[in-house]
Amino acid sequence: MKILVFGRNGQVATELQSQAADRDIVVEALGRAEADLSNPEVCAQRVLSTDADVVINAAAYTAVDKAEDEKALAQCVNADAPGAMARAAAQRELPFLHISTDYVFDGSGFTARTTDDPTAPLGVYGRTKLDGERQVAEAGGWHAIVRTSWVFSAHGNNFVKSMLRLAETRDRLAIVADQAGGPTPAADIASALLTMAAKSPEAEGGIFHFSGSPDTSWADFAREVFLQSGLAITVEDIATSAYPTPAVRPKNSRLDCSRLEEIYGISRPNWKAGLAEVLAQLNQTRKSVLKG
Repeated sequence: MKILVFGRNGQVATELQSQAADRDIVVEALGRAEADLSNPEVCAQRVLSTDADVVINAAAYTAVDKAEDEKALAQCVNADAPGAMARAAAQRELPFLHISTDYVFDGSGFTARTTDDPTAPLGVYGRTKLDGERQVAEAGGWHAIVRTSWVFSAHGNNFVKSMLRLAETRDRLAIVADQAGGPTPAADIASALLTMAAKSPEAEGGIFHFSGSPDTSWADFAREVFLQSGLAITVEDIATSAYPTPAVRPKNSRLDCSRLEEIYGISRPNWKAGLAEVLAQLNQTRKSVLKG
Protein backbone atom coordinates (compact mmCIF):
# COMPACT_ATOMS: atom_id res chain seq x y z
CA MET A 1 0.00 0.00 0.00
CA LYS A 2 1.15 3.52 -0.76
CA ILE A 3 -0.07 6.55 1.17
CA LEU A 4 0.13 10.19 0.12
CA VAL A 5 0.62 12.28 3.27
CA PHE A 6 0.17 16.04 3.41
CA GLY A 7 2.68 17.23 5.99
CA ARG A 8 6.28 16.14 6.35
CA ASN A 9 7.79 17.61 9.50
CA GLY A 10 4.80 17.77 11.83
CA GLN A 11 4.42 15.51 14.83
CA VAL A 12 2.01 13.00 13.28
CA ALA A 13 3.52 13.18 9.79
CA THR A 14 6.95 12.39 11.20
CA GLU A 15 5.57 9.36 13.03
CA LEU A 16 3.68 8.17 9.94
CA GLN A 17 6.92 8.10 7.98
CA SER A 18 8.75 6.37 10.82
CA GLN A 19 6.19 3.59 11.25
CA ALA A 20 5.28 2.94 7.63
CA ALA A 21 8.31 0.80 6.79
CA ASP A 22 7.53 -1.65 9.61
CA ARG A 23 4.09 -2.19 8.06
CA ASP A 24 5.34 -2.60 4.49
CA ILE A 25 3.74 0.72 3.59
CA VAL A 26 5.24 3.31 1.26
CA VAL A 27 4.69 6.92 2.33
CA GLU A 28 5.10 9.93 0.08
CA ALA A 29 5.14 12.88 2.47
CA LEU A 30 4.62 16.34 1.01
CA GLY A 31 6.14 19.37 2.70
CA ARG A 32 5.24 22.99 2.06
CA ALA A 33 7.53 23.15 -0.97
CA GLU A 34 5.60 20.33 -2.67
CA ALA A 35 2.10 21.25 -1.48
CA ASP A 36 1.52 24.58 0.22
CA LEU A 37 -1.83 24.37 2.00
CA SER A 38 -2.34 28.09 1.42
CA ASN A 39 -2.93 27.05 -2.21
CA PRO A 40 -5.80 24.50 -2.19
CA GLU A 41 -5.68 23.91 -5.94
CA VAL A 42 -2.07 22.76 -5.78
CA CYS A 43 -3.08 20.30 -3.06
CA ALA A 44 -5.93 19.03 -5.20
CA GLN A 45 -3.62 18.52 -8.16
CA ARG A 46 -1.24 16.46 -6.03
CA VAL A 47 -4.12 14.13 -5.19
CA LEU A 48 -5.36 13.96 -8.77
CA SER A 49 -1.90 12.97 -10.02
CA THR A 50 -0.86 10.57 -7.26
CA ASP A 51 -0.36 6.84 -7.65
CA ALA A 52 -1.08 6.32 -3.94
CA ASP A 53 -3.90 4.13 -2.65
CA VAL A 54 -4.86 6.35 0.30
CA VAL A 55 -4.53 10.04 1.18
CA ILE A 56 -3.90 11.34 4.72
CA ASN A 57 -3.94 15.00 5.65
CA ALA A 58 -1.65 15.42 8.66
CA ALA A 59 -0.99 19.13 8.08
CA ALA A 60 -2.78 22.04 9.70
CA TYR A 61 -2.55 25.61 10.93
CA THR A 62 -2.14 24.95 14.67
CA ALA A 63 -1.07 28.35 16.03
CA VAL A 64 -4.25 28.74 18.08
CA ASP A 65 -3.60 32.28 19.29
CA LYS A 66 -2.18 33.61 16.00
CA ALA A 67 -5.25 32.29 14.20
CA GLU A 68 -7.29 35.02 15.86
CA ASP A 69 -5.36 37.55 13.74
CA GLU A 70 -4.70 35.34 10.70
CA LYS A 71 -8.25 34.22 10.02
CA ALA A 72 -7.93 33.99 6.24
CA LEU A 73 -4.78 31.86 6.37
CA ALA A 74 -6.21 29.56 9.04
CA GLN A 75 -9.38 29.15 6.97
CA CYS A 76 -7.40 28.26 3.88
CA VAL A 77 -5.05 25.78 5.56
CA ASN A 78 -7.56 24.15 7.94
CA ALA A 79 -10.68 24.14 5.79
CA ASP A 80 -10.32 25.04 2.12
CA ALA A 81 -7.20 22.97 1.44
CA PRO A 82 -8.55 19.79 3.11
CA GLY A 83 -11.81 20.33 1.25
CA ALA A 84 -9.95 20.53 -2.06
CA MET A 85 -7.96 17.40 -1.19
CA ALA A 86 -11.10 15.51 -0.24
CA ARG A 87 -12.95 16.48 -3.42
CA ALA A 88 -9.98 15.35 -5.51
CA ALA A 89 -9.77 12.10 -3.52
CA ALA A 90 -13.49 11.51 -4.09
CA GLN A 91 -12.99 12.09 -7.81
CA ARG A 92 -10.22 9.47 -7.80
CA GLU A 93 -12.19 7.17 -5.44
CA LEU A 94 -9.33 7.25 -2.93
CA PRO A 95 -9.96 6.95 0.83
CA PHE A 96 -9.21 10.23 2.61
CA LEU A 97 -8.20 10.47 6.28
CA HIS A 98 -8.10 13.82 8.04
CA ILE A 99 -6.95 14.90 11.52
CA SER A 100 -9.18 17.27 13.48
CA THR A 101 -9.39 18.51 17.04
CA ASP A 102 -11.31 18.72 20.31
CA TYR A 103 -11.47 22.50 19.71
CA VAL A 104 -14.60 21.95 17.60
CA PHE A 105 -16.45 21.73 20.96
CA ASP A 106 -17.12 24.54 23.42
CA GLY A 107 -15.43 22.79 26.33
CA SER A 108 -18.42 22.96 28.64
CA GLY A 109 -19.42 20.27 31.12
CA PHE A 110 -17.37 17.43 32.53
CA THR A 111 -18.35 14.39 30.45
CA ALA A 112 -16.49 13.02 27.43
CA ARG A 113 -17.86 14.30 24.13
CA THR A 114 -19.16 11.74 21.65
CA THR A 115 -18.91 12.01 17.89
CA ASP A 116 -22.63 12.86 17.80
CA ASP A 117 -22.48 15.73 20.30
CA PRO A 118 -23.17 19.23 18.98
CA THR A 119 -20.15 21.34 18.04
CA ALA A 120 -19.62 24.95 19.09
CA PRO A 121 -16.01 26.11 18.66
CA LEU A 122 -14.82 29.01 20.79
CA GLY A 123 -12.32 30.61 18.41
CA VAL A 124 -10.97 30.87 14.89
CA TYR A 125 -8.85 27.73 15.09
CA GLY A 126 -11.79 25.58 16.15
CA ARG A 127 -14.14 27.18 13.62
CA THR A 128 -11.74 26.62 10.73
CA LYS A 129 -11.12 23.01 11.77
CA LEU A 130 -14.87 22.43 11.98
CA ASP A 131 -15.36 23.90 8.50
CA GLY A 132 -12.61 21.58 7.31
CA GLU A 133 -14.59 18.65 8.68
CA ARG A 134 -17.68 19.90 6.86
CA GLN A 135 -15.91 20.28 3.54
CA VAL A 136 -14.32 16.84 3.83
CA ALA A 137 -17.66 15.21 4.60
CA GLU A 138 -19.46 17.05 1.80
CA ALA A 139 -16.84 16.01 -0.77
CA GLY A 140 -18.77 12.78 -1.10
CA GLY A 141 -15.97 10.23 -1.00
CA TRP A 142 -14.94 7.71 1.66
CA HIS A 143 -13.46 9.67 4.52
CA ALA A 144 -12.45 9.33 8.15
CA ILE A 145 -12.10 12.39 10.36
CA VAL A 146 -10.08 11.73 13.52
CA ARG A 147 -10.48 14.28 16.29
CA THR A 148 -7.67 14.21 18.82
CA SER A 149 -6.27 16.33 21.64
CA TRP A 150 -3.13 17.46 23.45
CA VAL A 151 -0.72 15.88 20.95
CA PHE A 152 2.88 15.37 22.04
CA SER A 153 6.03 13.71 20.70
CA ALA A 154 9.78 14.11 20.51
CA HIS A 155 9.29 16.25 17.40
CA GLY A 156 8.15 19.80 16.81
CA ASN A 157 6.55 22.05 19.41
CA ASN A 158 4.38 20.59 22.16
CA PHE A 159 3.61 20.77 25.88
CA VAL A 160 6.15 18.15 26.94
CA LYS A 161 9.04 19.89 25.24
CA SER A 162 7.88 23.27 26.56
CA MET A 163 7.86 21.96 30.12
CA LEU A 164 11.36 20.54 29.77
CA ARG A 165 12.62 23.80 28.32
CA LEU A 166 11.10 25.87 31.14
CA ALA A 167 12.54 23.46 33.71
CA GLU A 168 16.05 24.39 32.58
CA THR A 169 15.76 27.81 34.21
CA ARG A 170 13.01 27.46 36.82
CA ASP A 171 12.26 25.26 39.80
CA ARG A 172 8.59 26.29 40.13
CA LEU A 173 5.93 26.57 37.43
CA ALA A 174 2.30 27.71 37.53
CA ILE A 175 0.21 25.46 35.27
CA VAL A 176 -3.50 25.54 34.44
CA ALA A 177 -5.39 22.91 36.43
CA ASP A 178 -9.02 23.47 35.44
CA GLN A 179 -8.73 22.22 31.85
CA ALA A 180 -9.04 18.47 31.37
CA GLY A 181 -8.34 16.18 28.45
CA GLY A 182 -6.41 13.22 27.18
CA PRO A 183 -2.76 13.78 26.22
CA THR A 184 -2.16 11.85 23.01
CA PRO A 185 1.18 10.54 21.73
CA ALA A 186 1.65 11.38 18.05
CA ALA A 187 3.04 7.87 17.58
CA ASP A 188 -0.28 6.37 18.61
CA ILE A 189 -2.21 8.71 16.30
CA ALA A 190 0.01 7.63 13.41
CA SER A 191 -0.49 3.97 14.30
CA ALA A 192 -4.26 4.43 14.39
CA LEU A 193 -4.27 6.20 11.03
CA LEU A 194 -2.19 3.47 9.39
CA THR A 195 -4.53 0.80 10.76
CA MET A 196 -7.56 2.70 9.48
CA ALA A 197 -5.93 3.30 6.10
CA ALA A 198 -5.23 -0.43 5.69
CA LYS A 199 -8.88 -1.27 6.38
CA SER A 200 -10.36 1.47 4.19
CA PRO A 201 -12.60 1.77 2.28
CA GLU A 202 -14.27 -1.48 3.38
CA ALA A 203 -14.56 -0.36 7.01
CA GLU A 204 -16.97 2.35 8.06
CA GLY A 205 -15.81 5.94 7.82
CA GLY A 206 -17.11 9.18 9.32
CA ILE A 207 -16.04 10.96 12.49
CA PHE A 208 -13.92 9.31 15.19
CA HIS A 209 -12.37 10.42 18.46
CA PHE A 210 -8.93 9.34 19.64
CA SER A 211 -7.12 10.56 22.75
CA GLY A 212 -4.84 9.21 25.43
CA SER A 213 -5.99 7.71 28.70
CA PRO A 214 -6.53 8.54 31.51
CA ASP A 215 -7.91 12.06 31.21
CA THR A 216 -5.94 14.57 33.26
CA SER A 217 -5.25 18.28 33.72
CA TRP A 218 -2.40 20.29 32.25
CA ALA A 219 -0.96 20.66 35.74
CA ASP A 220 -0.98 16.93 36.41
CA PHE A 221 0.39 16.30 32.93
CA ALA A 222 3.30 18.58 33.81
CA ARG A 223 3.85 16.77 37.10
CA GLU A 224 4.13 13.47 35.27
CA VAL A 225 6.62 14.96 32.81
CA PHE A 226 8.84 16.09 35.69
CA LEU A 227 8.36 12.87 37.64
CA GLN A 228 9.44 10.70 34.74
CA SER A 229 12.29 13.08 33.92
CA GLY A 230 13.60 13.02 37.48
CA LEU A 231 13.26 16.80 37.79
CA ALA A 232 12.44 18.43 41.13
CA ILE A 233 10.04 21.05 39.78
CA THR A 234 7.15 22.32 41.90
CA VAL A 235 3.91 22.71 39.96
CA GLU A 236 1.42 25.27 41.24
CA ASP A 237 -2.20 24.78 40.17
CA ILE A 238 -3.78 27.89 38.66
CA ALA A 239 -7.13 28.67 37.03
CA THR A 240 -7.51 29.37 33.32
CA SER A 241 -8.45 32.94 34.26
CA ALA A 242 -4.99 33.43 35.73
CA TYR A 243 -3.35 32.69 32.38
CA PRO A 244 -5.21 34.76 29.75
CA THR A 245 -4.58 34.00 26.07
CA PRO A 246 -5.85 35.63 22.86
CA ALA A 247 -7.85 32.49 22.01
CA VAL A 248 -10.19 30.90 24.55
CA ARG A 249 -9.25 27.32 25.41
CA PRO A 250 -11.91 24.66 26.04
CA LYS A 251 -11.98 23.57 29.67
CA ASN A 252 -13.35 20.13 28.85
CA SER A 253 -11.39 18.34 26.13
CA ARG A 254 -12.44 14.83 27.17
CA LEU A 255 -13.32 12.68 24.15
CA ASP A 256 -15.43 9.53 24.02
CA CYS A 257 -13.35 7.22 21.81
CA SER A 258 -15.66 4.21 21.85
CA ARG A 259 -16.65 4.40 18.17
CA LEU A 260 -13.06 3.96 17.02
CA GLU A 261 -12.66 0.91 19.23
CA GLU A 262 -15.96 -0.59 18.11
CA ILE A 263 -15.23 -0.28 14.39
CA TYR A 264 -11.44 -0.61 14.19
CA GLY A 265 -10.51 -2.25 17.47
CA ILE A 266 -8.27 0.69 18.36
CA SER A 267 -8.33 1.47 22.08
CA ARG A 268 -7.16 4.60 23.85
CA PRO A 269 -3.38 4.56 24.43
CA ASN A 270 -1.85 5.00 27.86
CA TRP A 271 -0.26 8.43 27.57
CA LYS A 272 2.07 7.85 30.52
CA ALA A 273 3.66 4.94 28.65
CA GLY A 274 3.84 7.10 25.54
CA LEU A 275 5.46 9.86 27.56
CA ALA A 276 8.16 7.47 28.75
CA GLU A 277 8.97 6.61 25.12
CA VAL A 278 9.09 10.26 24.10
CA LEU A 279 11.40 11.16 26.99
CA ALA A 280 13.66 8.27 26.04
CA GLN A 281 13.82 9.57 22.46
CA LEU A 282 14.61 13.08 23.63
CA ASN A 283 17.32 11.77 25.94
CA GLN A 284 18.87 9.75 23.13
CA THR A 285 18.81 12.80 20.86
CA ARG A 286 20.46 14.87 23.58
CA LYS A 287 23.21 12.28 24.00
CA SER A 288 23.81 12.17 20.26
CA VAL A 289 24.15 15.96 20.12
CA LEU A 290 26.64 15.95 22.99
CA LYS A 291 28.73 13.23 21.33
CA GLY A 292 28.63 15.09 18.03
